[in-house]
Amino acid sequence: MTALADRPAAVDARSLYRFFRAGEEETLALQGVSLCLEPGEFVAVVGPSGSGKSTLLACLAGTDEPDGGTVRIGGERLSHQAEPTRARLRARRVGLLFQSGNLLPHLTLAQNVSLDQRLARHAQRTAIESLLTSLGIAGRARAYPSQLSGGELARGGLAVALANDPVVLLADEPTGELDLGTERAVLDLLSARTRDGVAVIVASHSPAVAAAADRVVTLADGRVVQS
Repeated sequence: MTALADRPAAVDARSLYRFFRAGEEETLALQGVSLCLEPGEFVAVVGPSGSGKSTLLACLAGTDEPDGGTVRIGGERLSHQAEPTRARLRARRVGLLFQSGNLLPHLTLAQNVSLDQRLARHAQRTAIESLLTSLGIAGRARAYPSQLSGGELARGGLAVALANDPVVLLADEPTGELDLGTERAVLDLLSARTRDGVAVIVASHSPAVAAAADRVVTLADGRVVQS
């Protein structure tokens, strides 16, 4: 615990605002949202559709810019930087896990992980064989996504998200298409990564995700209403 305590916050987001405009209509997607995670913490972000969960994750990942407020990942400022700077920091420090689409269909599982590592040229890399073994899919390294079961696809997506030993893993509805048994297995794997010091944020409607988390943050109309 001492080693983790000496690290900067994995995620430090302060007073995030995000506005979207379509003609004369303005949507306030985030209204002063703050969120801080320590290394090894598992947080579930919950709330109804349209509450701002996906927008929050996009701002934390640097794939979208907040109109106000700041985001720091592992002590480094991510928000309000040039896109190439954000992309480099995201590649080195942030793992992204989606409901689908983490794997390119024309590459094998091992090649998908290797590609992600090559894109993050200066990231700290995890050995592919060791990573796939830890996720229970080493025997499927040469399989293409079309040859993988639903559970194997979920684990493969997680392998890509963890390929560069990220500070934080951000997941948007990662278990939405999984059966209950596979969902439980994926959540167990996420929890196991927190014991290695990875901070995990999962936006989800699933009660199982909320039950697995150390802390639940509830959004409504772009605001934190409970944390």
